[in-house]
Amino acid sequence: MGLRSTFKLVKAIQKAEGVGARVRRSIGTSDMTSFNPFLMLDHFNIGADAGFPEHGHSGQETITLVLKGAVAHEDFTGSKGILYPGDLQFMTAGKGVVHSEMPVAIEGEKEISGMQLWVDLPKKLRQTEPRYRDLRSYEIPEVLEQDGKVKVKVISGNSYGVESAHDLAYTPVQYYYVTLKPDGTFTQKVPEDFNFFLYVLEGDDLVVNGDTAVPAHSNIFFKRDGDEIRATNTAKSGGKDIELVLIGGQVLDQESIHYGPFVADSERAIDKAFSDFQYARNGFKQRRTWNSLISNGVTKDMVENQLNGNLEKRKEAEKKFLEERNRKL
Repeated sequence: MGLRSTFKLVKAIQKAEGVGARVRRSIGTSDMTSFNPFLMLDHFNIGADAGFPEHGHSGQETITLVLKGAVAHEDFTGSKGILYPGDLQFMTAGKGVVHSEMPVAIEGEKEISGMQLWVDLPKKLRQTEPRYRDLRSYEIPEVLEQDGKVKVKVISGNSYGVESAHDLAYTPVQYYYVTLKPDGTFTQKVPEDFNFFLYVLEGDDLVVNGDTAVPAHSNIFFKRDGDEIRATNTAKSGGKDIELVLIGGQVLDQESIHYGPFVADSERAIDKAFSDFQYARNGFKQRRTWNSLISNGVTKDMVENQLNGNLEKRKEAEKKFLEERNRKL
């Protein structure tokens, strides 16, 4: 079918969010209110004294990728832990969940940054039980092409014949984290029933499909008129690498309304979700008895104990995982 054409190019809007956090938002703005099945995309930066204390979600999934620093997470189902650079969390809110996401101080790392994507759920799953999954950086397969000029972390999907380790979202999603060295070109085949966008994290020399320049902190959205997307770092030798994400989701044939983190198919259902959260009813009953461990800040003792974030234990888990994977090859 050929290359997909551009639907819209959007520069991310900076705004305050949470407690002391800053985000660059490119989905969920006046320029791009939503992009089926995606409801919001934030490229966030948070300080050591900032974060996202306990708050609710319903009717959607969230996918969070940590880029720098570390983030603690906790929800009222009992799930909790630490995300380090390159780790992801997939959280299905379903009928309702309350969680906290707070920064964790790492020696020598001042910046804490990442990406959070909100994904609509199929209508039949909006009242499903909440669930939570972590994906560690070492569990994500990588592929190198063009003598190392192209590196792809295959978070979800298939790129250059390399398949992702897990299918982690209810709504089918493909997710690729790409590093392009100067003169590197990334090419990705895409299914026709998926909407795709490409967000540039770092670098100003990206050209998409041979004719569209996409600077840093910009998001390019594609029409569903082709089966391939191509991105090239046009910098000369010695220039800067480009970091980008290419993300696609299966288009959902349904009505979706969202008010903040609550998603439903009617205004009445939104009002009910908001009321249920406020009064700790139905899907939010557990809010009555839950006391957040981390909403007021994360201590070293929490990291080592309740949050199971000890780095030595993580290294042991990584070694065991890689040994087991190598045995299977």
